[in-house]
Amino acid sequence: MSIPFTDEELLPAVERCIAKIEPMLALDGGSIKLITVKDHVVYVQLQGACIGCPSSKNTLKYGVEKKIKEDIHQELSVVNVPMGAEQNLEEFIRGLQR
Repeated sequence: MSIPFTDEELLPAVERCIAKIEPMLALDGGSIKLITVKDHVVYVQLQGACIGCPSSKNTLKYGVEKKIKEDIHQELSVVNVPMGAEQNLEEFIRGLQR
């Protein structure tokens, strides 16, 4: 099954989903910022207490990605963009694809 939506069509739904997730992260001093949706991959940036937290990978996979898949589409994936990497996002994405 492929995703029947363009990245542009997905963006508002992802924004709404991130807005639901953010208060949960804030309880532990964390935050999340949506960077973009590109080729059906959601790029976010975990911020605040999430930076350097040993549980941040689990938060991303079993919290953020799980909620996005439940609410929007099962084939979406989520990638955390490290602080500063958003400045050269295309280069960061190319590095992931290697």
